[in-house]
Amino acid sequence: MDSFIIAALALCSLTAPAYGDKGTSKARSCSDMRQFYNAKGFPLDTVPQSEISGEHLRICPQGYTCCTSGMEDNLASLSRREMEGLLKDAGRALQVSLTGQYKAFDGYFLDLLNRSEVALQETFTQAWGPLYSQNAQVFSDLYTELRRYCRSANVNLEEVLNDFWTRLLEKLFNQANRQYLIGEDYLECVSKQMETLRPFGDTPRDLTPKITRTFVAARTFIQGLVASGEVVRKVSQVQLSHECMRAMMRMTYCPHCRSMASARPCANYCSNVMKGCLANQADLNTEWRNLADTLMQVANRFDGPSGVDVVILSLPNGISEAMSTMMENIDTVNSKLFQACGNPREGGTSTTGLEDIVNKGKIIVEDRVGPSTGKLEKLVSDVTKRLRDMQPYWVSLPSILCADRVATGAGAEDKCWNGMNRARYLPEVMGDGLASQINNPEVEIDITKPDMMIRQQIMQLKVMTHRLKQALNGKDVDFQDTSDDVSGSGSGMCADDVCRGPRMSVPSTDRPKLYAYPPENKKVVKGSASQNLPCITIYLLSLVTLLLRR
Repeated sequence: MDSFIIAALALCSLTAPAYGDKGTSKARSCSDMRQFYNAKGFPLDTVPQSEISGEHLRICPQGYTCCTSGMEDNLASLSRREMEGLLKDAGRALQVSLTGQYKAFDGYFLDLLNRSEVALQETFTQAWGPLYSQNAQVFSDLYTELRRYCRSANVNLEEVLNDFWTRLLEKLFNQANRQYLIGEDYLECVSKQMETLRPFGDTPRDLTPKITRTFVAARTFIQGLVASGEVVRKVSQVQLSHECMRAMMRMTYCPHCRSMASARPCANYCSNVMKGCLANQADLNTEWRNLADTLMQVANRFDGPSGVDVVILSLPNGISEAMSTMMENIDTVNSKLFQACGNPREGGTSTTGLEDIVNKGKIIVEDRVGPSTGKLEKLVSDVTKRLRDMQPYWVSLPSILCADRVATGAGAEDKCWNGMNRARYLPEVMGDGLASQINNPEVEIDITKPDMMIRQQIMQLKVMTHRLKQALNGKDVDFQDTSDDVSGSGSGMCADDVCRGPRMSVPSTDRPKLYAYPPENKKVVKGSASQNLPCITIYLLSLVTLLLRR
């Protein structure tokens, strides 16, 4: 009997699992982990001196470990903060690029307006004399309103231009008829004859649409750049989910807990973690690309023979032509106005001061367009390149964030960290977007519950793209802030299924379980404990028998 007990004890000692991952009987030191953990800003009082059993771990593999539960929690929170910091840094770089483009175009458009106004002041003072100087406020107000429009103020461009032509008609008519006493009521009647009288010929009808198309496109383009930057800023601040935090911890710091600090993640493993964490962000891709495409279409309209330079800088000459048309036909204009509004009372100044101007015939002011400097062409070329480069931003984030952290080199795929140990990563790489993550083995996601902040930003992209497409046709769409209305109610531009996106249904079957290591490995891991149970039982029974016999 004694020989049987001794044999049983010997058998158990031979089949007992080795202590430590490398099969050594001595627990490994945690000195590297202590140094690493302390360098991250955490105290050392809870860090073990040597490896301990890992049954307490909730994220990392439960083998022998240098991490306590508290350390695991601290490192998990740290991994989320670091990931969110990387996303903000990437977003900030894109924001800086978009802001630079916005400032370049905004400054260029305002400079064109300033140059145009200076040209008008200089040429009109010489060409029109008192007729301009006594009515300079009309022209000044026009440029002021055009600047306000470019600055996205609540300005109706069509009303601004109609008001300018009406006021110009009133001022010129009043100046040409100084011998009469003309009151406000009479001038109101004069302004009502604008459409039928057409005192400025075809110039307003030709010039107004050009100005409208140019300024609508310029303002909407600038707003598109600003809106793009705002979307990036808001999405970059979205907090990562708890499931993402666990996945980031498992990939980033669990190797340190297992004394495998040099192990870098497998490339496909990192891709699945990032695609799962950034699934909602990837859903921005379609509308983001649409916005970039439309911005490029608008930008390409700025240059050329009917581009923004030509329209803005030739504005003084167009206005002067309109004034010349009226002055050349002042007798006909007066006759028709007197017929429509009645004869005004005499009693004003004896002379009008227009004789010299009328006798000069058609007045043409200097056109300040001049030869192209190439500046606008360069701006358009630069913004087109940047917009094209930023198109894949949201779906390229996983590869960007994995680039510096995954294992590389010969044989790396067999020695990389796969979430459990150093071995090949077997699961396939998931697609982009929320719906593609239903079988993601690394990050559990409910694809029926999208992030509402990101859905709101998708809606913002749709609204901005719609406004840009309208701007291509010269239509000014009143901007509505839909950031707090994911359904887009009140925008009048999309149905619920378009704004909200298609509803996704998920089968009621249980989600398939995929693992970051081969199934057979899992059986081995599970079996190691169960196979030792008989040995432990024999061991205990043997000890009891010896004690009873004594």
